Amino acid sequence: MKFIRFLVSRLREHPLARIGPGLITGVADDDPGGIATYAQAGARFGFDMLWTMPLAYPLMSAIQSLCARIGRVTGKGLAANIKDAFPPVVLKIVVLLLLVANTLNIAADVAAMGEVAELVSGIDRHVMTALFVFGTLLLQVFVPYHRYVFFLKWLTLTLLAYSAVLFTVHVPWALVARRTFLPHFVANAEAAAMIVGVFGTTISPYLFFWQASEEVEEMQRETASRPLVLDPSSAGKELRRIRWDTWSGMFYSDITAWFIILATAVTLHTSGVRDIETAAQAASALRPLAGKFAYLLFALGILGVGLIGVPVLAGSGAYALSEAMGWNEGLERKAKDAKGFYGIIALSVLVGLAVQYSPVSPMKALFWSAVINGVIAVPLMVVILILATKTSVMGQFTASRPILVLGWIATIVMGAASIRMLIPG
Repeated sequence: MKFIRFLVSRLREHPLARIGPGLITGVADDDPGGIATYAQAGARFGFDMLWTMPLAYPLMSAIQSLCARIGRVTGKGLAANIKDAFPPVVLKIVVLLLLVANTLNIAADVAAMGEVAELVSGIDRHVMTALFVFGTLLLQVFVPYHRYVFFLKWLTLTLLAYSAVLFTVHVPWALVARRTFLPHFVANAEAAAMIVGVFGTTISPYLFFWQASEEVEEMQRETASRPLVLDPSSAGKELRRIRWDTWSGMFYSDITAWFIILATAVTLHTSGVRDIETAAQAASALRPLAGKFAYLLFALGILGVGLIGVPVLAGSGAYALSEAMGWNEGLERKAKDAKGFYGIIALSVLVGLAVQYSPVSPMKALFWSAVINGVIAVPLMVVILILATKTSVMGQFTASRPILVLGWIATIVMGAASIRMLIPG
């Protein structure tokens, strides 16, 4: 017991444990849907989708920074700010789009978690999915999120196994460098759908609402803290923290995604696997590193990010609807004090159980949920960018021109890819 207490204390002192909402958002960004989408990109297109990651990094960081800034400056989540600054119809559309996207994403995530658990344990996937659904639900309702997510952070390190794979196989690094910084792909509907999926899983609607709301919760946990519009004296320190936290969290997410695309390109694509239908196929990308333990390593990664990502998905929708309805909200509140908030979480997660009984492959469902996220993100990003420029909302802390430019570039790229995806050929 002494050793365990010592280990926990050392982990709590590690920089990874001290990083705030940005890291959690970055980790949740590489949820099971993200892993499946990046793996599908590497398997289907080889090195030709590597360029999406260096492009996505500043764009995703800019959008998430704006969301965090809005939350910390105003002391309110995105939905509450939209409620105050826009006509009611805008809020209704935004919250509806978010809930639809989140429910589909949760369904795909928990189905995939059940599939990989069956792969390792041999226990029926439907049983495992139900266990994960009720397990995550009980954790969210009865245990403050900040307490158990501390341990889940460390499980996400299994994703770094994709980078280790590259030391066990031949990698044409000169070609990789060219494909990473010089886009090379056929601009057809299939490639456009993949780009929308990749950007949709890196720049996702649920992450917008989650990070803004978590900044509010972080502020409320510190009794002396107030919104920056009311207490400008702490603005310099807080905005620097947000920049560091967000850009470092997004970097971890982005570089992990790049490694997944590259690892599946040099393993699956090279061996002729161009379409991932099952978790076993996705896990086989780790076989050069882990051999017979590839399934176990893959399962640990999926389950770790899933146990972080599902609460983020369910929580973001609950924050948005609760703010819109004026209900008490927050993962630090007890269930009896925020019945509507926890009711939305429960409903979202339980509805997610339905996908496991459909004929759709969980791996396919993960990819298409990312595509849907990419399409829905576009109008939400427009609303966020407008919010960040309103002095009536942000006071003296409106967003800077460089961040706004990056945000609009992200919106245009995702919007153009979404339109091209719908055009045959």
